[in-house]
Amino acid sequence: MIKLKTKEDIEILKEGGKRLAKVLEIVKKYAKNGAKASDLDAIAYENIIKMGGYPSFLNYKPEFAAQAFPNTLCVSVNEVIVHGIPKEDLILKNGDLVSLDIGMKYEGLYTDMAITVGIGRLKEEDKKLLIATRNALKEAIKAARYGNTLGDIGYAIYSTAKKYNFKVIRDLVGHGVGYAVHEDPPVFNYGNRGEGIKLQDGLVIAIEPMLTFSTNNIKENIDGSFSTADGKKAAHFEHTIAILKDKTIIITQ
Repeated sequence: MIKLKTKEDIEILKEGGKRLAKVLEIVKKYAKNGAKASDLDAIAYENIIKMGGYPSFLNYKPEFAAQAFPNTLCVSVNEVIVHGIPKEDLILKNGDLVSLDIGMKYEGLYTDMAITVGIGRLKEEDKKLLIATRNALKEAIKAARYGNTLGDIGYAIYSTAKKYNFKVIRDLVGHGVGYAVHEDPPVFNYGNRGEGIKLQDGLVIAIEPMLTFSTNNIKENIDGSFSTADGKKAAHFEHTIAILKDKTIIITQ
């Protein structure tokens, strides 16, 4: 069931999203060659608390997961697409693509965002993957207008990926957000124009394109993270947005 947000809710979400974006910007500065993923997680936790929020991923167990997520920050490296656990022995190194996915509860409401960063010197193909995925999110947000449909969003992501000759991950999706970490509706990274649920005033969703080189398929790892089926790198960008009649707001910026 889709739960539309009030104007008051959206104002709180805007403030929470602004604070969360500041936290992720701080974490990003520490994502360098030789950094421990566990240190990034600690920095994320400390700064979310400083911002007056609480890490919404910490000990969160979605319906599809076998176990709760044990950390504040998802750190997913190279072929790991999402839900990577920031383990003590996970050290970032030159050439890595690192997805940093983070969520926060602020004044009772939830926001969610992600970026993928390159560590040190990247291959040209990896740079292209980052550009394509970031642009897929931009195009999806352009399509996320009152009266359009979820299919329009999915089409924008899929067509951008296709333009750059990349694949979208089909089995991992965006979602409604605000009153809970995950809500209806699912927001697919593919679709057809004009199809699916109409975008209504007060709809708050997290759009999160995930692109990779040559497969749509994934595999679930023993720790609950998800990787590309062929072991090739992936990239992931995400914003929480709010649909209003007269405009669309990027909440997490």
